[in-house]
Amino acid sequence: MRTLYLDCGMGAAGDMLTAALLELLTVEQRAEFISKVNSLGIPGVRFEAKPSVKCGITGTHVSVFVDGEEEGEEMFLHHHHHDHEHDHEHEHEHVHTHDLEDGHSHIHSHSGLADIEHIVRGHLDLPESVRDDVMAVYSLIAEAESHVHGQSVEQIHFHEVGTMDAVADVTAVCLLMDILSPQQIICSPVHVGSGKVRCAHGLLPVPAPATAYILRDVPIYGGRIQGELCTPTGAALLRHFVTSFGDMPPMKVSSIGYGMGNKDFEAANCVRAMLGETGTTGDTVAELSLNVDDMTAEQIGFLTETLFEAGALEVYTVPIGMKKSRPGTLISVMTRESDKDRIIELIFRHSTTLGVRENISRRYTLDRRIETVETRFGAVRKKISSGYGVTREKYEYDDLSRIARDNGMSITDVRREISREEEV
Repeated sequence: MRTLYLDCGMGAAGDMLTAALLELLTVEQRAEFISKVNSLGIPGVRFEAKPSVKCGITGTHVSVFVDGEEEGEEMFLHHHHHDHEHDHEHEHEHVHTHDLEDGHSHIHSHSGLADIEHIVRGHLDLPESVRDDVMAVYSLIAEAESHVHGQSVEQIHFHEVGTMDAVADVTAVCLLMDILSPQQIICSPVHVGSGKVRCAHGLLPVPAPATAYILRDVPIYGGRIQGELCTPTGAALLRHFVTSFGDMPPMKVSSIGYGMGNKDFEAANCVRAMLGETGTTGDTVAELSLNVDDMTAEQIGFLTETLFEAGALEVYTVPIGMKKSRPGTLISVMTRESDKDRIIELIFRHSTTLGVRENISRRYTLDRRIETVETRFGAVRKKISSGYGVTREKYEYDDLSRIARDNGMSITDVRREISREEEV
């Protein structure tokens, strides 16, 4: 399986993620990419990528220039001006004028989510899936700002210059993810830094409130390094793209990228990206189990449905005998490490158990994909699983049962008819 691993031991920012992913491309592809993003039409924006050295390690630093000035990431509401640890401080009070492709001149000092969507969907030459990713990331940021400041998402406005810089970073990362097309993205626990960050209203704790909100349920940690290591944009990009958080899995690494920040610390200030293959080594899952003898079948059914909705990989029950000769039920739950805490919380909330047992296991799975087959009954989905020298195909049960009900047939007959059509 094509796997991207992100080492965020020094946090994450939009420009650092851009640079790390950019280094995974060939030299020719990097030049083509910079040319492409500079031609997208992001108002007033120009990208530059240059070598950068941190603690003796050579990587890439990506600079974003807005109207000819190098800008740093600033994603809070317009009245917040932060001293970012990854970027230099700057405060802009003047109004910017941007000429878009439709010939209209947009003059404003602040932008809301609707303005961002107008630029992204109306003016940027991007695949529709990349536009969707960009807006999903921005929606996470807007939701966080809405929660922190007690305003509706529609009332949220971002500082104009910082907005253009962030649009550039978010767009670049989303486009690079589309180019690299990893099947899974795993990220280390995120180092957020420590101390305080200054804004117009005074000092705020690190991680800043918006960043902390975005990273809820994500493993994060602080440390001795003073400063804001993870920015809201970096947090939102990780939250949107990462499929699981944890240790680097066994993988055959084909390329490595280092995305450098501006500041110098005792540790190399970078995001490291590793692209490679995982598969036969399996992945790690947590097996949670509990014994109950005082839950009804309805309660157990509700718990099972709730756990699946929360991301559980598998939930199953086994009848058991318990103390005082009572019949009981063993409930077993398989979950990813990143979802474990949430799953345990739901188990205690919706069951009567007083304790949950945990075992960490290696899981080996076949790669799976879904194909759609056109038949005389309409479209039917087919699940194809492959790996370890085997390939298996199975029609989606929901589609087979729908056709069987609609046509007064048995599922066996429906499966036979569809298979016969495919063979012709």
